Amino acid sequence: MATTVGHESDINKLVQDLLYLEHDAIAAYDSAIDKLDNEAFKSQVASFRDDHYAHVSTLKNMASELGIEAPAEGDMKQMLTTGKVALANLMGDGAILKAMKTNEDDTVTAYDRARQHQDARPESIAFFEKALTDEQRHRTWFEQSAAAA
Repeated sequence: MATTVGHESDINKLVQDLLYLEHDAIAAYDSAIDKLDNEAFKSQVASFRDDHYAHVSTLKNMASELGIEAPAEGDMKQMLTTGKVALANLMGDGAILKAMKTNEDDTVTAYDRARQHQDARPESIAFFEKALTDEQRHRTWFEQSAAAA
C-alpha cells in the first residue's frame, strides 16, 4: 500500500493525515504483538509501538498549535495495515515481521516527505526528521529480523 501522505498542500492536512497514519500503525503493532510467538520479537515490537505513541503525542500538540482537530483513531487504511498482519499470521513470525516492514515503508515515505513540506516550521521539521529516523530504524529491524526468523 503506497501512501500519499506528505503530498498535502497545507500543513494542517499534513498533520491530520500523519495522525491517521500513526493511529493505523499503532493498530498494526497491536495486532502484531498479539500474533507473534517469539517473546523477544513481541518486546521489540512493543518498544517500537511506544515510538508511535510518542509521535501521536507530538502531532496532537502540533494540531493544537495549528488550531485543528486531531484525529483520535485511524482511518480505513487501518484495515489494510492490520489485515496484512492477520494474513501473515498464517505463515508465522517471519511473515508477520515482513508485513510490518511494508507498513513501515509507508511511514518512512510519509515523514521523508513531511520534513520537506513548504509550510513546515523549523520545530516541525526537527520532529519530522526525528520521526523519520525512528521509522527507518523500525523498518531496518523488521527487515533484518524477518530474514533471520
